[in-house]
Amino acid sequence: MGRRRALQMVAGAGLAALVGCGSDDGGESAASTTTPTVGGSSTTAGAGAATGSNAECSVIPEETAGPFPGDSSNGPNVLAEEGIVCGDIRPSFGSATGLAEGVPATLDLAILDGANGCAPLRGAAVYVWHCDRDGQYSLYSPGAMDENYLRGVQETIAGGAVSFTTIFPGCYSGRWPHIHFEVYASVADATGGGNLLATSQLAVPEDVCDQVYATDGYSQSVTNLASLSLESDNVFADGSAQQLATVTGSVDDGFVVRLSVPV
Repeated sequence: MGRRRALQMVAGAGLAALVGCGSDDGGESAASTTTPTVGGSSTTAGAGAATGSNAECSVIPEETAGPFPGDSSNGPNVLAEEGIVCGDIRPSFGSATGLAEGVPATLDLAILDGANGCAPLRGAAVYVWHCDRDGQYSLYSPGAMDENYLRGVQETIAGGAVSFTTIFPGCYSGRWPHIHFEVYASVADATGGGNLLATSQLAVPEDVCDQVYATDGYSQSVTNLASLSLESDNVFADGSAQQLATVTGSVDDGFVVRLSVPV
């Protein structure tokens, strides 16, 4: 199926939002009341949210899924596991029982149709994953291989919005702090190995990293971040303007990380 045809089908699907992790309240009420627009600012979610002109609408840069995707491209396939469709990605699911601890964060993405002037894409699906505060990835890193936390899938709702409850990621050696994501035409495609629309990463601003990494549990991130820059990062060195998230909040209240994602 061609990309544009898949996008057209998604936009017209009108599917209800899906959530997992039985205890999660989920649904449209669980999504943030704001969604990012092209350029990083925020607006009220709804039928006209997160739109732009063709001149302003450039698709998100395609990036590597990295060595720890958990999507079957390099070992484990967490997308086939019951419980992966989940709004709160801090706890592991299934037979795993771990909980990722750290400074609370909400990840709000707006998935947009890059071929249609950045019109919101409702009914698409986003798979996100990132490291814990120690820089470890569930399913892969020693000490976290039996866990699947900080991985989850959600369906986009009004305004192309999708939201995850998570923690602020740590900084490990050699990489600027980031969050991975894949966009699929639907939840069925995400969990069944179907049509993948985009693979990319978002970067977190340095000033917010400095605030978070000064707290308990993130001490190694301070050392790792000191030797890095967006300009030297092997993913963001070619330009990070479209991938640098807007972040609001505080250590005490938690942060909201927002990015618009034209695909």
